[in-house]
Amino acid sequence: MPSKADADAAPPLPEPLRVPVADSHTHLDMQSGTVEEGLAKAASVGVTTVVQVGCDIRGSRWAAETAAAYEGVWATVALHPNEAPRIVHGDPDGWSRQGARQGGGDAALDDALAEIDRLAALPQVRGVGETGLDYFRTGPEGKEAQEKSFRAHIEMAKRHGKALVIHDRDAHNDVLRILKEEGAPERTVFHCYSGDAEMARICAENGYFMSFAGNVTFKNAQPLRDALAVAPLELVLVETDAPYLTPAPYRGRPNAPYLIPLTLRAMAEVKGVSEDVLATAVSANTARAFGY
Repeated sequence: MPSKADADAAPPLPEPLRVPVADSHTHLDMQSGTVEEGLAKAASVGVTTVVQVGCDIRGSRWAAETAAAYEGVWATVALHPNEAPRIVHGDPDGWSRQGARQGGGDAALDDALAEIDRLAALPQVRGVGETGLDYFRTGPEGKEAQEKSFRAHIEMAKRHGKALVIHDRDAHNDVLRILKEEGAPERTVFHCYSGDAEMARICAENGYFMSFAGNVTFKNAQPLRDALAVAPLELVLVETDAPYLTPAPYRGRPNAPYLIPLTLRAMAEVKGVSEDVLATAVSANTARAFGY
């Protein structure tokens, strides 16, 4: 049985990719080491671009600042679905420290959304997200706030001409319904795709990008692999969602953009294409999705 030290240790560098790719969704602010170190390590194995994702006001500001400071880093900004109910209910350990109005309520959510809207207009910000619905961590009492926030982010993405980055956890039908009701932006990305093959077909029909993370390599993730198998090559992205979802054989250890090659190689096997073919496709797809 591995020791705690082994479990906490960063996995080794994988063999470099021959065709450079992008990590379409990462959280550098939650990873160990400096941004410079993380980007250098990623570049050494062919991961030359990263999309830094904001989940709250503070994180979204940091994402925008980091994208402005580093070549090869782009930002997305948003209130994570689980943050919207916290704002509305006036969570004293959450939004009151990050610029939202004290006391919660819809006015506080409006204030927070206004700040995300301001950040979304910045040129280095290429996406609005991660937004969407999460029924795993938020119960029925939070659904109204989540839905209001999601609809506001959709409108924001369309108005600014930015990609919409969706967090969808245990909420597939409602996410697809709201996208249809609001009208999805021209570029919509399902981050850490979690649906089945039938949902992948629906996404493909609508031109939605599907971004696969390290969990596609997990033994119990056959439904994800089935979805990837039917997803059109021109709509597939790869991501880490680091520091989470570290790909096999290092599941449970810290994730980072430099581990993208492990996930991409596993995805290439599922798709029945060479590593280079998939890398070329996802590189072009990510640039198209985020407009860089």
